[in-house]
Amino acid sequence: MDLTGVYPPIPTPFSPETGAINLQALKSNTDRWLASRLRGLVLLGSNGEAPLVDEVESDRLIDTVRARVPTTRRVIAGTGRESTRATIDASRRAAALGVDGVLVRTPSFFKPQMSDQVFIDHYRAVADGSTAPVILYNFTSLTGVTLPVDVVVTLAEHPNIIGIKESGPDIGFVSALVDQTPDDFGVLVGSAPTFYASLVSGAVGGILALAAVVPDQCVDLFDLVRSQRFSEARLLQRRLTPLARLVTRTNGVPGLKAALDRVGYYGGPPRPPLRPVSSEQVRELSRALLEFGALVGDGTPLEP
Repeated sequence: MDLTGVYPPIPTPFSPETGAINLQALKSNTDRWLASRLRGLVLLGSNGEAPLVDEVESDRLIDTVRARVPTTRRVIAGTGRESTRATIDASRRAAALGVDGVLVRTPSFFKPQMSDQVFIDHYRAVADGSTAPVILYNFTSLTGVTLPVDVVVTLAEHPNIIGIKESGPDIGFVSALVDQTPDDFGVLVGSAPTFYASLVSGAVGGILALAAVVPDQCVDLFDLVRSQRFSEARLLQRRLTPLARLVTRTNGVPGLKAALDRVGYYGGPPRPPLRPVSSEQVRELSRALLEFGALVGDGTPLEP
């Protein structure tokens, strides 16, 4: 499976009245993302509030998105759980619902016990048990644990482990992953402010929250680097970086949802215990979005 391209980690839309998943909003957002040049969609990642969604809701989300996304575009679903058994089960269910790959975050609750060998055993068991290709997911700032490069190199030998999403901004770490893994092992990055540098270092693409808000500009940056138009790519990266930092690095999932509301998607409320961003943070996001001419309406969540 070729992972090359740009993917948004799509948020899970919730009703402000009931807190339930808003499937109509999900369908509307999905259709709009598909009108862009994105390679596919990633759901139930950290920006999808996956830890706050139960198993029934997870399956319903996957089924709804897969039904709307043509087979020419990728659907990748987060299936990481704290136990190996639950991760295998979630991965099998996602595969049965038609996903192209599963994104498996590191287990992290028992941090002191998460040794290199524990990670190797966990991911090998998941890859053996999953009927969909497995993508490793390393997000140290969120989980507090790290998949070291040598562990990734070992896991890359497994025929059903096809790549990794590295969400940190360390270009040296990204370069080491690219340099020390096989050519058919895809390194995707999750840091939009370092997307240009990561692509130049050999990453095959990105799973970028920013791509949910300004998808075409993120694909433009990817295409410019692939075409070796590096000066233009650097200039575009310079324009995208302030917005990228505001959307998730500063404001997290609530910031991403607020930004989506401002550009005409349905963002809606985060699921508690997460709280919406403040009015001042919305104004700050709006000022950054004006740079791209993307601002729509007054910021009130849009009902599809």
